[in-house]
Amino acid sequence: MFDARSPETLLAARHLEKAACMDIFQGGWATARLMPIDPVVMPNATRPTAAPPLDPMLAVRSRADALYHAAIECCRQHDRAARMSGSEEPELEHKHIDALCAMCDGSLAELSEAYSQAAGHVLPDRDEAWWHKANALWHASREFARRHAGCDALGRRVSGKHSAENLGSMQMEYELEASSLLALRHAANAYLKTRPGLT
Repeated sequence: MFDARSPETLLAARHLEKAACMDIFQGGWATARLMPIDPVVMPNATRPTAAPPLDPMLAVRSRADALYHAAIECCRQHDRAARMSGSEEPELEHKHIDALCAMCDGSLAELSEAYSQAAGHVLPDRDEAWWHKANALWHASREFARRHAGCDALGRRVSGKHSAENLGSMQMEYELEASSLLALRHAANAYLKTRPGLT
C-alpha cells in the first residue's frame, strides 16, 4: 500500500524538488525560461473597432461648455472673495478663498486656450448662435485674464511704494479688472441662453 508520508516517498519528493530548484536557480540567479503564450481569440469574439471620429463642431461646443462652467465658477469665487474683503472673517478663510480664486483663474485660462485650439481650425456649416456667443465668451475670458495679471503685476511692483500716483494707478487697474469680471459674467450668461440645457 502506498503511503504518501513514508520516508522513501518524502525523500523522493525532496530530491525532485531540489532538482527543479537547481534547474531554476543556478548560482543564485533566477534563470527560468518563460514560454510566450499566444492569446486565444474565440471565433465568435468581436474585435474592438476604432471609435468613429468626433465631429469637430461637437468638440468645439464641448470645450465651449467647459469654458462656460469655468467662467461661472470664476465669477462666483471672485464675488465671494469681494464679499469677504470688508468683513471680519478669519485670516485662514481669506487664504483659502484666495487659493480658490487662483485655481479658478488658472482653470479659466487653460480652458480658454483649449477652446482656442479647438475652434481655430473649424468653421460651422451654418450660422450657429452658440458659436458667436462662445467666441464672445472666449474674448471676455482672455480680457479678464489680462486685466487680472496686470493687477497682480502692479500690486507686486508698488507693494513697498504707496505714492498717490501709484495708488491711483492701482485703483484704475482694479476697476478695470472688476469691469472685465462683469463682462465675463455677461458673456457667460449670453452663452447660456444659446445652450438652455446646460447646467
